[in-house]
Parts: sequence; structure tokens; C-alpha cells
Amino acid sequence: MPHYSGPLLTRPDAETLLAARAAGTGAWTGSLDLGRSTGEARLEAEAWIWRDQRYRYPSKLKDRTIYHWDGDDFAPVSRFSGSLIKLVPTEWGAPTFEIDGIKMLPTSKASPIDDAQRKVALVEPRGKVVLDTCGGLGYFAACCLEAGAAQIHSFEKNEDVLWLRTLNPWSPDPDAAASGGRLRVTHADVSQAIARIADASVDALLHDPPRFGIAGELYSQTFYDHLARVLRRGGRLFHYTGSPNKLTSGRDVPREVAKRLDKAGFKAELALDGVLGIRR
Repeated sequence: MPHYSGPLLTRPDAETLLAARAAGTGAWTGSLDLGRSTGEARLEAEAWIWRDQRYRYPSKLKDRTIYHWDGDDFAPVSRFSGSLIKLVPTEWGAPTFEIDGIKMLPTSKASPIDDAQRKVALVEPRGKVVLDTCGGLGYFAACCLEAGAAQIHSFEKNEDVLWLRTLNPWSPDPDAAASGGRLRVTHADVSQAIARIADASVDALLHDPPRFGIAGELYSQTFYDHLARVLRRGGRLFHYTGSPNKLTSGRDVPREVAKRLDKAGFKAELALDGVLGIRR
């Protein structure tokens, strides 16, 4: 799907835009791509102009919501097809996303991009072929591209998440010149597609599945055996687990994951908010 190149607005952006019109300044300077860049919009009484296109002033916008121009008006970057999936602004610029109100990326202490960089660094991607099992908004892939990975193959099961990526300027575009043909994104369930990946064909693995209660198959011994099969010896894996509360869940998910990975053929240890494995 082609990436959106129009303006993105949050409630604070809209308020400053409208305040500039009310002040009669004739121009507004700010970011219309969630902090990726800064530009200027020309202000008229009934419309504002950005990159030679005219837009109506937005009506009242909601908090914790990002809006895009749908051709007629500013609409929320959200979809409902069984679950409500939406792009959510953060104080860091790069957004997170939610599924039925559950935040899918940690953003309370750091930018989701900075968080992804720390995790990607554990697998040392420079010059490597990387398998990104659950692509999400593509932040792991973006960090792999920046770190000099030779190839990244990302899988994403949810079509609506792939749509969010086309509207998020922080998500890497596989077709953009900056990607250099190194990123491939496949709309598929990796728990099934992994059986078709050749043995020892990847150098590094990033596994960021939804929580165990939603996608237990991505924590199974069968799936971990496949991860070990496709990763060359000495290759590195980072598996995000988060830190579920053992008192309420009754489980120690990170240690359970480490034990299964060890059984599959990894030397596994707890690292950051997940598990680092090295293929034996």
C-alpha cells in the first residue's frame, strides 16, 4: 500500500493552528508529520495551505488521537473490524498503537524508537539477514535499516496494522529509496509461514509477539523449534515478553520462554524486557 504524504494532526497541533489564525499571523510553523520535520502553513480565513494543497480547518479533535486528511475532512487514524485499532500520539513524536484500548508498545519512559534501538542492538544486525516475526509499526525494521542490516523480512498478520503503517511517518516504507530494497513486508501469520522458511537462512531474529493470552502459538515449543531451525548457529534472537505481573498472572513468562528456547537449541538469558538467545 502506498504511504500517506498528507498532514497529520493531533489536538494540540489543531489548537495552535487555530490560535495562529485567530491572531491574524498569516502563517503557522510546526510539525504535520508527528515530529519528523517542521514546516510552514499559510493561513487564510476559510482554509490553510500546506505543500500547495488547501485544507479546511479541523473541528474539535479528541485527545490521544491522530487525524489524517481523508479527502473531505480530518478523520481519526483508526479502524474497527472486530477490534478497534488506532494510532496513538506520544510525547516522543513516534506514535504507539492500541488494540481495543491495550497499548502495544512501551512508551512511558522512552520513545518507542529508542526502545526498539536498544533491543535491535542486542542482535547486532549490521550486514545480516534479519527475520522480524511480528512487524507491528515497523520500528524494529526501521532500526535494522539504520544499523546497516543487509536484508529484513518482516511479517505482520493484521491488515489494519499494515494500514496504520502507511499513515505513520515513523514506519519504514519498503518501496522508499531510503530502504534501498532491503526491507520486505509480508502480510501473513508467521506461526504458519515460518514452516516455509529455509533452514539456517537468517542471521538474526527479532520476535515481538502480542501477549501470551492473545497469541499463545507464538510462545509454543513448536514455534521456538522453527526459530532455531531457520537461524544459523551463533545467530542472535531477541524475544520481547514484557513483565507480566506474576502475582496476578500466576506465571513467570520470561523464565518460561527462556526454558523453551533453551530446549529448542538456544543459550537463553533474560535481557531488557525479554529474553536474548544465541543459537547453539
